[in-house]
Amino acid sequence: MTSHETGPPAPEAAADAVSVVAPQLRSLRRRAALTLEAAARAAGLSPAHLSRLETGQRQPSLPMLLALARVYGTTVSELLGETAPDRDAVVRADAMEPTYAGGWTYWQAGGAGRGMQALRVHVPHGSQGDIVRVHPGEEWLHVLRGRLRLRLGDTMHLLGPGDGAHFDSLTPHRIAAQDPDGVDLLFVHTLLQSPTAALCLGPAPTTTHPASGETP
Repeated sequence: MTSHETGPPAPEAAADAVSVVAPQLRSLRRRAALTLEAAARAAGLSPAHLSRLETGQRQPSLPMLLALARVYGTTVSELLGETAPDRDAVVRADAMEPTYAGGWTYWQAGGAGRGMQALRVHVPHGSQGDIVRVHPGEEWLHVLRGRLRLRLGDTMHLLGPGDGAHFDSLTPHRIAAQDPDGVDLLFVHTLLQSPTAALCLGPAPTTTHPASGETP
């Protein structure tokens, strides 16, 4: 992975992402027949924060997109307005365009419309590191480069290149880059096609994270 791929997005890239995501979030929420309050509660956000995402006043982080995708029974790709012409089993490297969300960079490493989603992710140091996630399903990750801090429940794990983890997503979990250069990983999670999936996203109770833009 080259350095320019893992750096912060250009302002125009971030603006394009917001302009695409905002109307998609509103459209998919309405398609799921959810009020703003119900959708926000299911995703662990405040209604005010979700409203700002839907009007383009905030850029959603990757954990927020994952949460909302589960709530709306869809994929991050659809939230970003991406469409796949078919369900080809092979995903070529040159088709993996980088997408930026909340400081993270990720590439779709699997096909759309599947029961699970595969991503290649770069997590910068200090970005979204204390977002706590709890939801039904399973997650698998594999560290490609750098070191990853993974908290599962009350236990902290430090993973290096070649290490992996496979866990029940109902276990409260957090991931963060240990090193200043960030961490690159492969990430697979199950997609629950249910708008009533119980989800929670929010900062750790003892720490505030203004960069994440979340409201407890």
